[in-house]
Order: sequence, then structure tokens, then C-alpha cells
Amino acid sequence: MTGNIGKHTGPDRVVVIGAGMVGLSTAWYLQERGVETVVLDRSGVAAGSSWGNAGWISPGLSIPLAEPGILRYGIKALLDKDSPLYVPFKFDPKLWRFMLGFARRCTARTWRRTMASYVPVNRMAIDAYDELAAGGVQSPTHEAPIMAAFRKAVDSRALVKEIEQIREAGLDLETESIDGAALRTAVPIVAPEVEMAVKISGQRYINPGEYADSLASAVQDRGGQLNTGAAVRTIRHAGDGFVVELFGGEPVSGDAVVLATGAWLPELARQYGVKVPMVAGRGYSFSVPVAQTVPGPVYFPHERMACTPLGDRLRVAGTMEFRDVDAPLDLGRVESIVRAGRPLLTGVDWDDRHDVWVGGRPVTVDSLPLVGATRTPGIYTAGGHGMWGISLGPLTGKLLAEQIVTGVTPDPLRPFDPLR
Repeated sequence: MTGNIGKHTGPDRVVVIGAGMVGLSTAWYLQERGVETVVLDRSGVAAGSSWGNAGWISPGLSIPLAEPGILRYGIKALLDKDSPLYVPFKFDPKLWRFMLGFARRCTARTWRRTMASYVPVNRMAIDAYDELAAGGVQSPTHEAPIMAAFRKAVDSRALVKEIEQIREAGLDLETESIDGAALRTAVPIVAPEVEMAVKISGQRYINPGEYADSLASAVQDRGGQLNTGAAVRTIRHAGDGFVVELFGGEPVSGDAVVLATGAWLPELARQYGVKVPMVAGRGYSFSVPVAQTVPGPVYFPHERMACTPLGDRLRVAGTMEFRDVDAPLDLGRVESIVRAGRPLLTGVDWDDRHDVWVGGRPVTVDSLPLVGATRTPGIYTAGGHGMWGISLGPLTGKLLAEQIVTGVTPDPLRPFDPLR
């Protein structure tokens, strides 16, 4: 049933709390090492930020969110109600402490240091998806370049500079600047007003909800348990292991526990010494019908709008909204995305919107995930990936499974120490 890499020396049974991309990947890779797994989720598979995102496997663009440009952009955005970045003007000490800490890290020096931590995992990210496919995960990945398009060619300067910095950090990235005519030949729905694009090759995309379902099925086919509707009340020691107590359900025991609850991670992890500030950066998406086939992802960096073909429809995603993760969906945010998109794409029925969605991406104050052992032996965290949970989720699961089984932290995980 499992690959059984090497000799199994770690825990026999691990409880993974969270059935998103990161939690399911961790369970799958634990199974590869001969570990029995139980996955718990209070809602369902991909019920958080793993369902309605853009679905990009884009290690070439997985970079620190805290950088000088986002700080300048953010200050301007606060004055624009249609801005893709939204921070509510209300008394929220936790949020504003986070924002001040984030702002202090928006320097070129900090960006370079943080980017150096991303480069090793970015290099291995796609290989982890190939391992999942070889191991029986049925949902496909699609290889296609990302077309980063601009209404005004001058607006591409920031991305071109960013690409240069990514290369300087040591990550190979194949790009090509193309004019508007070449862009429309490749992607006919792009509007005539769009002047140029940067073609970023070597990336992939998935249907994220479908993929998570397929990954969950693979975990179950290999003997893993998946319990949905399982809201965790507390975790307590029991002998040499742990018992996870549930609201209204039978307790679940294991030799170790992985906390992979996305934007809700602090609720459980804080008691185990994980103090890195984290908030929900909520993203919105919906799907619309298109008159012509879209061959791959299209990105409008100036508008912060990501478009992904899913069947005969186009998923349109955008917004970074710093609001409580459980706050209601704000239709005003959706309308802002629509207003931004109308001049950029043709042959799109913007009024036929399906699957309108909001999800909370877990954003850490230092732009680094929280992956590894906590203060309590046997309790691990896997989260805090911000916008890169799809790109890095499977590799995160692989590396964390290695740490859990061997007791040795893989070098690429060291910067992500949750106790930092």
C-alpha cells in the first residue's frame, strides 16, 4: 500500500489535523514511510484556502510577500476602495501590530535573506507533484507558461526587476517579453488595450479542489482514515502519545500530531510555543464562461488578478483582504475584481458568475511558513504558506514526513522552524 522508503523508525500512527493541500500531502508522504495516518477536518476536504485559489504550481513566483514594492503599493491602496489590497479601518490591535511588523520587513535586505530560504524548496516543488502522480494521485497537473500581462508596457518594469532579483537569488527562471499581438495570438481573449506580457515558462496549474479530492482519495486508498466534521476541542498526552478530543465525536489517538489548519493554525499551535504572528490574507474568486479556449494562466500584476482555465470556464481570483478569517464574504470585493477585469479580457460573460468564494490564506509576519517540530515533542505544525500553499504544499508534506520519521530536520526546512 505504501512506498516504505527505508526503514521505518518513527511513530506508527500520526493524526493530521487539516484536510487541505498541506495536511493531505503530509499524510500521503507519511504513508510512503510506512506510517498509519488519520486526517481530521472540521468541515471537509479543501474547505479552507485550498479550494478556490488560482491553482498555480508556480515555484518561479513563490517569493516573500514582504518587499519594498508592496509597502509603497499598500500605502496607496488604503485610499482606494477598489484596491486589491484591503485593510479595514477599525480598532484591531492584533492586526495593526502584525501590519507594523510586516512593514518593518519590507526592505531589500530582508527580502534577499528571506528569498534565500525559498530557493531550495522552490527548486524541488514540482518534483513532489510528479511523485504524487506516480504514486496514484489521479487529478492531473497541466504544464503551461504564466502570461503576466500589462495594459501599459511601462507597468512591467517592477516585474522585470523582480525577476532579475529572483535570478540573483539563485533560482532559474525562463522568461520572455512579448508584445500585445503575440500575446493575443497565444491567448485570444486578452483585450486589444493590453500592450505586452512577460511569458514565464516552466510552471504548472491544477484544478485545486479537484486535486485535493483526488489526493484525499489516494490517502484513503492506501489505508488512511479521513474524518470530516471533526472539530478539535483539545489535544492531551496519553501514555507515550496523544489523544485528540473532538466536539461531539469519538477521540482519536496517535503517536504524533500534525497541525495543518491553515489560517486557523494559531488557535491550536500557540500553546505549543508557536508565537510567530500570523493573520488571514483573504482571497476571492469566481468562475465565468469564456467565448474562446484559454490555454493557460493569465496574470495581471498591476491589478493583482489571476485567471486560470478550469474546464470551459475561467476562474478569476484576486484581492488580499486582511480581515477575520471567518468574516462573511464581501460582495463588494467581488465587484472590484469584475471592474478591474472588464477592460482586460474580451469574450467573458462577467455577469454569469459561479462558485463565488472567499478563503483565508495564512500569512506570517516574516513571509516564511511554519513547518516543523513545536516545543512539545510529537506535535508538529505545517502551515503559514501565504499564497504559496499550492506550490509548496506537497513538498512541505514530504520534508515534514521525513523529519517526523527520522527525527532529523531536513536542511530546506530549517528556515521554517515554527519556534523561530
